[in-house]
Amino acid sequence: MAHENDSWKKQLNLPTKDERPQTEDVTATKGNEFEDYFLKRELLMGIFEAGFERPSPIQEESIPIALAGRDILARAKNGTGKTAAFVIPSLEKINLKKNKVQALLLVPTRELALQTAQVCKTLGKHMGVQVMVTTGGTTLKDDIMRLGETVHIIVGTPGRILDLAGKGVANFSECTTFVMDEADKLLSPEFTPIVEQLLTYFPKERQIMLYSATFPMIVKTFKDKHMVKPYEINLMDELTLRGVTQYYAFVEERQKVHCLNTLFSKLQINQSIIFCNSTNRVELLAKKITELGYSCFYSHAKMLQSHRNRVFHDFRNGVCRNLVCSDLLTRGIDIQAVNVVINFDFPKNAETYLHRIGRSGRFGHLGLAINLITYEDRFNLYKIEQELGTEIQAIPPVIDKRLYVAPSALDQPENEQQQQQKRLQYNPQQQQQQQQHQQQHQHQQQQHFHQQQQMAHHMYQQQQQMNHQQQQHFHQQQQFHQQQQQRPQPPPQLQQQQRR
Repeated sequence: MAHENDSWKKQLNLPTKDERPQTEDVTATKGNEFEDYFLKRELLMGIFEAGFERPSPIQEESIPIALAGRDILARAKNGTGKTAAFVIPSLEKINLKKNKVQALLLVPTRELALQTAQVCKTLGKHMGVQVMVTTGGTTLKDDIMRLGETVHIIVGTPGRILDLAGKGVANFSECTTFVMDEADKLLSPEFTPIVEQLLTYFPKERQIMLYSATFPMIVKTFKDKHMVKPYEINLMDELTLRGVTQYYAFVEERQKVHCLNTLFSKLQINQSIIFCNSTNRVELLAKKITELGYSCFYSHAKMLQSHRNRVFHDFRNGVCRNLVCSDLLTRGIDIQAVNVVINFDFPKNAETYLHRIGRSGRFGHLGLAINLITYEDRFNLYKIEQELGTEIQAIPPVIDKRLYVAPSALDQPENEQQQQQKRLQYNPQQQQQQQQHQQQHQHQQQQHFHQQQQMAHHMYQQQQQMNHQQQQHFHQQQQFHQQQQQRPQPPPQLQQQQRR
């Protein structure tokens, strides 16, 4: 389709073209252009300046249907452009003349909320759309003050959104767009009651859009109850990502750190995410990696939200090369520079495994997933291979760099590659920053522990006082009872007269 008057495109501040090869997950399109959807000029400017050239398959399928107002049930692989598939139509439908909340984008984690809000702001930067992000772990006062001003789109986590709606602070009476990203997680038993209660604050004429890589049976219950003839999109002929090469290394538990050290020295890692199954192991492993001389951050659910935000922000901006985390970051987190994912602890189920390895190979690019497997993990490995219909191969002595490294990086001279790798492996400034982060986190943890001790001591003192008061009261009652018994009793005749 020819587009007249494209001179405005020449004035755009376009980013450097990404020359990395892409898989069919994002290249097998119908050949549509973003202009084919008759989007606002200001929105198109934001799309092109964000580096989007043509819509991916999920965007091609989703955007026109969403613009038509239909309910949507969309299933597509991680890293194929799902976020833009619902953000673009949500932005397009905003009426700037109405100073009301018109779209809610609901996500399961705080990191994903921040990331989705940033996508909204980036794509809508020429439109004047006001986007607000709200999650647990932050003060309610700031949200109340922000909602006193104009807000068109709210991005947030279920608990905080319901809190704001229940207090009458957030008004969703004219909010006709309700989007759920990572819908399988949002419709788990943990969140379903909150989501269903939240829907009562929305108008009956609303559009509900669900996006996820996996849809368990619980989604059907929600669909039958709350959605009106949803348009179903399924781009999941196969579950695993084509661009991600998967290997396993069979090791003993005590050999894992040594194996990780070997991988760091042999692989050409741009950025890596290393997953553990518990928060304690996250911190211990991050400490070990730092001692080995590699730059490393860590993040888990027990950290303060401000620290989690800072770690996520710095890692995304390339301050650090490696990130150790729990499953906190498995859902939807999009960091293009990550080309290697390592499962230091092998996950328990196929769904978690799929989301973890999806952190590499973003938007159809190449990635590498390496799993450290112990004797206890062997049944899990077989089960996940069967469920995903894939084969995770034993790690070879030498891994072909073309499987996970961009061609432009392969073209660098070998000695320059090694120098760059060493600079990334040990950068004193990055090490110092990371140590400061860890010290701050430890200091705040100590303060929290000290506060808990003081609180416990205070409660113990109160309890002791109450016990002492109760004992005194009981002692007084005993004394009074003894005095009553010791008082001389009147003769029987006088007692009869008193009764009369």
